[in-house]
Amino acid sequence: MHRAPAVLIAAASGRALAASARRGGYAPLVADFFGDEDTATAAEAYIRLDHGLSDGMRYDRVITALERLATPREPAGIVCGTGFEDRPELLSAIARRWTLFGNNLAAVARTKEPLAFAELCHECGVAHPDTSLTRPPDPKHWLAKRPGGAGGRHIRDAADSQCTGGSFYFQRRVQGSPVSALFLADGRRTVVLGFSAQWSAPTSSQPFRYGGAVQPAVLEPETAAAMTEAVQRLGAMVPLLGLNSADFLVSGDVFTLLEINPRPGATLDIFEPAEGSLFAMHVSACQGALPATPPSYERARAAAIVYADRSIPEFPALDWPPWTADRPVVGTAVDDGGPLCTVFAEAATITAARQLAAQRGAAILAIASGRPS
Repeated sequence: MHRAPAVLIAAASGRALAASARRGGYAPLVADFFGDEDTATAAEAYIRLDHGLSDGMRYDRVITALERLATPREPAGIVCGTGFEDRPELLSAIARRWTLFGNNLAAVARTKEPLAFAELCHECGVAHPDTSLTRPPDPKHWLAKRPGGAGGRHIRDAADSQCTGGSFYFQRRVQGSPVSALFLADGRRTVVLGFSAQWSAPTSSQPFRYGGAVQPAVLEPETAAAMTEAVQRLGAMVPLLGLNSADFLVSGDVFTLLEINPRPGATLDIFEPAEGSLFAMHVSACQGALPATPPSYERARAAAIVYADRSIPEFPALDWPPWTADRPVVGTAVDDGGPLCTVFAEAATITAARQLAAQRGAAILAIASGRPS
């Protein structure tokens, strides 16, 4: 009897990668921070990385967990998601132990080290905000960001007195709407799978917290073509491998590249093809094979994060609708402002898809918080 090849997955949240790996014919062995019930269901084996949200990817915990997962099987390799951009020694250790399906340390450093990335954009002729490692004398028009941060939680106004001491870098504010490109790269060539529009779910202390995304983004064909060419130049110059995303701000036909995320990111769910698997495409791209054409999508798709609006000491048992994911295990404590789940929506238009996702998110929040919907 044929046995699906095992593959290790390590990420802050491994559910989307694990589900896509299953669809692609792999047996996922997953380590992540949340231990959501659908992650454990999709995984062949699973380990929760304790204190991950507060401590990040700790070398000892991650390596121990991956070795435990790998021991009964001989994994074909490992895919690392969010959480490794500021952990070069950990990424290096992983790459020495297992075949890394993704970008190596040099590629991650070139895209995530602020000044190196600014220089890369300059070399490729791609507009990028002014960047500084020290807070500008007049920080009014600047933002402070943590190197390797993800999900928008780390972004602050540069005038914030806490944004000092070398733990932040500074980027000049740029006007525009956030648009992200999801793309595959094989080290020489790049295929853009699509563009998504993104939005934030701000709080008083986290004004840029990630809220969700919808695809396709509304772009003029000439602008989309120019953004695609920019991604292709950068992908070849680094060079990049596998699934990556590029975050832009777009104003009319003018676009500015904010960052490249050199790993599978937050929009996997809304770009997962009806047939096949983004995970399998990622592995193939890392082995040098790109699809001749990107997948096509008949309807608009949206995904939104639902955040708790109060502390939930013990998450209740819910009859989860099929349009939800990242479902907390019954009894799990959820902090005020912590993620509850992800909701999905499909519709004929992007406006309708986003509105439906918002309605579904509000319904889940009301149920989980014990209020009538």
